[in-house]
Amino acid sequence: MSPTVTIVLIIVILVVIAAIVYGVQAARRRKLQSTFGPEYDRVVADTGNRTEAEKELREREKRHAALELKELSPESRQRYSTAWEEVQIQFVDNPSEAVGTADELVTRLIAERGYPTGEYDERLADLSVEHANTLQHYRDAHEISERNTAGSASTEDLRLALVHYRALFADLLGADPVPTTPATGTTTSVPDDESAPAPRRAADTDAATDTSR
Repeated sequence: MSPTVTIVLIIVILVVIAAIVYGVQAARRRKLQSTFGPEYDRVVADTGNRTEAEKELREREKRHAALELKELSPESRQRYSTAWEEVQIQFVDNPSEAVGTADELVTRLIAERGYPTGEYDERLADLSVEHANTLQHYRDAHEISERNTAGSASTEDLRLALVHYRALFADLLGADPVPTTPATGTTTSVPDDESAPAPRRAADTDAATDTSR
């Protein structure tokens, strides 16, 4: 075999190897993008390095695979749906407390599904593998909840927090927490694109009292 043919053969082999490596990397990248959705772009932006971001996401997958996750029983699902309906009712009279209750309820549901509920950032990372599409809702709700604790959240902020919490809550529950009632065709739920129940004002209470006299 002449030196020229040998060189050409080596070049061809190297090109084939490079194509295989590129194909494997591209397939892994597509899988991560499919699994993590918007979270993929967020981690890439946060790290500023696609390779480091993908390494972090693969680590999340490994931790997630080690978790003993479980589906809720029908009884548990019904119990959480009832609890969420009570949160929405509570919001009418006390939006601030309702948001705090929603945060506790979501955390309790996360734990019952088998996720660790220690550090907030680790909680986000664990949830991102199967619940990436609703994770930003959780971030937004948590941020408003913290402002609520500090006393700087408006009623509209609290309404949005409840909507955001509900998005993750429904995702973890696997169903609308307050579905339509078959007998009446009505629902007390709060769709993601609609308002939470309007908080009751003192004037409303007074009017109701006057009417009852």
